[in-house]
This record gives sequence, structure tokens and C-alpha cells, in this order.
Amino acid sequence: MKKYIEKIKILHEALPYIREFYGKTIVVKYGGSAMVDEALRKSFAKDIILMKYIGLNPVVVHGGGPKIGEFLKKLGKDSRFVDGIRVTDEETMDVVEMVLAGKVNKEIVGFINRFGGKAVGLSGKDGGLIKGRKLDPVKVERDGLPPEIIDLGKAGDVVSVNPSIVNSLDRDRFIPVIAPVGVGDDGETYNINADVVAGRVAQAIRAEKLILLTDVKGIMDGEGKLIPTLKLKDIDALIEKGVISGGMIPKVRCCMDALKEGVGKTHIIDGRLSHAALLEVFTDAGIGTEIMHDE
Repeated sequence: MKKYIEKIKILHEALPYIREFYGKTIVVKYGGSAMVDEALRKSFAKDIILMKYIGLNPVVVHGGGPKIGEFLKKLGKDSRFVDGIRVTDEETMDVVEMVLAGKVNKEIVGFINRFGGKAVGLSGKDGGLIKGRKLDPVKVERDGLPPEIIDLGKAGDVVSVNPSIVNSLDRDRFIPVIAPVGVGDDGETYNINADVVAGRVAQAIRAEKLILLTDVKGIMDGEGKLIPTLKLKDIDALIEKGVISGGMIPKVRCCMDALKEGVGKTHIIDGRLSHAALLEVFTDAGIGTEIMHDE
């Protein structure tokens, strides 16, 4: 009987958070190991379903870079990155759209539906969800060599997000699952970073929370210890010192922009941990790093 009492205590701990977030929207960026490990894939799907059943409105935005790389390799095509951005020529864009909007998106939808949820897969093309534009060329400098201007092809950025289709699905108790593919005014398709899409979707639908699942514990300080909370005013200094560096910089910038545009709370958490999103939303301690307003 003791173990059942402990379970009830856990539910009691979650009660104030269920009350706080009931009816609110939470955007979860899903990527990294959580998309690869079979057990984590199943637990993530069940966690998203649980959120929906207890009255939250989860919206999933997913990546899929490793899957794209695998498919390109099978075609004998190398992947090239500049400053972490995939150089996306015409052929690569076809693969990106097929893998993200087709294979990966429908696998996630299938898992959620298999375990009792009602998920609907979308790309930025559906309902004019994500209007995109081509990223500007990048100037790359290498020691002893003249600077090189590199065209990133159909790597893109978000111009705007139309929230109506997401809001409609939320109202009808569906779970939107969004592939980070956008479309330009000229009808061109663009490959957009999933963190960027998640942040812009969160802004457009006025989400209460934005949660980015990563393959690290969160933001680490100079001694390798987790920073549990980080205020906006402290971020630039940490970037200048190199404490926040590499691929963490765009994630942090994404959270900063979301907070400035009305998203309630933002979190960077370890997606390798089973039930990571639930632990962040429904426990006293939370996990990972919360990036918060200064006040």
C-alpha cells in the first residue's frame, strides 16, 4: 500500500501545476536523442498525451537532422554545414522535405495516435502556417585564406507564423505536430532550424511555455555546473565570456526572443532523461535551465 500512497503524493505535488497550466499552450521542441532512442520515443508520446488529457494544449515542433543526413548518405550526397546551418541545394531540399514532413513527422504522429492521442501532422506549407525566406549568404573566414561568401541555398528563416490552424486544432482537442519547413512568397520551400520554428510558433500562439529538448543537461557555467535559472540581462555577458557557446547560442537567443514577444516561460532541458517534459512542467524542482525575465 505504501507505494500507492507515494503515487498519490506525486499527484498532489503536480496538482498546483495542473491548475496553473490548465487550458494553457505549451510548445515542445522535440529532437536529439529523444527522437532516436525507442524507449524515449514512446515515453515522449505518452507524456504529450497525458498533457492533453489533463487539460493542457501541447504543440510539438520537431527536428530530424540525423535522419536527413542518413538519407543523403544513402544517395551518395555529403552533408555540408556552415555555422551549424545545413547548406541546402535543390536536391537536398527535396530530401529534407520528404524526411521531415513525411517520414519523421508521420512517425511522431503515429506514436501519439498509437498510445491514445489525437495528433495531426503539419508542415509550414499547411494552411500557410510558416512563411519563410531565404537566409542571407554567410561570410566565412579561414586562417591564411581570403574570405569566402557561401550561399546557403534553401536554408531559411521564419518571416511569420499564422496561428489560426494551430489554434483550431487545439480547440478541437488535436495535438499539432509541426515539421520545420516554410514556404516563401514565390512558393519556394525552405529548410528552417527547428528551434527557431518552435520559438516563433510559441510567440504566435502566445504559449505559456516553450521547452527545448536537447542532448545536454541545460546551460552549464564555467565550472561545468548546471545553471538552473538565467535572467535575460545576464545572457550577453555569458556569451562574451564563452560560457554560452556553439550550438547553445541560437537556442538561448530563441528563448530570449520568445520571452520578449510574450511567451510566459522558456526552458532548455535534457531530452535524454525519461519524462523530461513532465518533470519540468509538473514537479517542484523542475529540470534543466529556465531562462526568465529580469524582474
